[in-house]
Amino acid sequence: MSIYRNAVWFMKGLQEYTKSGYEAAAKHFAPADLDVNLSGRSFMITGANSGIGKATAQEIANRGGTVHMVCRNKGRADAAKEEIVEKSKNQDVHVHVVDMSSARQVWAFALNFTESNTLHVLINNAGCMVNQRELTEEGLEKNFATNTLGTYILTTVLIPALEKVEDARVVTVSSGGMLTQKMNVDDLQFEKGTFDGTTAYAQNKRQQVILTERWASEHKKIHFSSMHPGWADTPAVQTSMPSFHAKMQSKLRTEAMGADTAVWLAMSPAAIKQPSGLFFQDRKAVATHLPLAYSRSTPQDEQKLLTALKEFADKFKP
Repeated sequence: MSIYRNAVWFMKGLQEYTKSGYEAAAKHFAPADLDVNLSGRSFMITGANSGIGKATAQEIANRGGTVHMVCRNKGRADAAKEEIVEKSKNQDVHVHVVDMSSARQVWAFALNFTESNTLHVLINNAGCMVNQRELTEEGLEKNFATNTLGTYILTTVLIPALEKVEDARVVTVSSGGMLTQKMNVDDLQFEKGTFDGTTAYAQNKRQQVILTERWASEHKKIHFSSMHPGWADTPAVQTSMPSFHAKMQSKLRTEAMGADTAVWLAMSPAAIKQPSGLFFQDRKAVATHLPLAYSRSTPQDEQKLLTALKEFADKFKP
């Protein structure tokens, strides 16, 4: 089954996820959608010091928004901040050093942040694809800890703050790779069978899409969305998928192209006219399953995911 899914997905990807796919889609964009002034609005972006996160932070800063960069490495974050401030002439850019793979750090940061800051938009962008099974200091598999649990804790803790403001949004940078996976809720930390980093990542990205749908149904005051950036030439792709990067290099999107839909979802008035909870690619809501892929989960499995995440989160709650 997954051979079929992978083949269909790859063919789709060559057509849609590449630079030429973006250029074809962009012919139908409304340029006025991003003609917005963001002064007075506050945006948090995880993994904001490189790749899609940084490109997104730059676009928000350019339009006068307050930017909260949540990054793991202070040196790299400070350097990125300097560049963003210089290009945008916007001083309202702030660095927060947090390792998204540490549940305790995410909890502490999120609780602390809401005490003294207003937040309008959360962009869950930080992610990793670790190709060997590796455990965090808290004993969790690293991809799951960063991509799924870190995203879950940060979003859950920030929801009450987001519910207090006008036009609150949560945008999660997922991946079209999730189309190759049916969620396996019985092995969230990949303890069974041979470990494969790409599969682990795609499973996490499927989980993020399911979380987005569930949050949208439970929290009506916030607009939730997830998106696929396409195949972009980012530092993360270069390091975690070197052979894919080498093969596809000339066809890959720029970081700005990869960030475009996240930027659109985070700021444009057009985006919130779309129903909450959808999955987007190139500013359009797209299907979350390939045709005949049998990748849908049962509502019971989805509930099992939420229950498991809540249990993990509570274990590390301060």
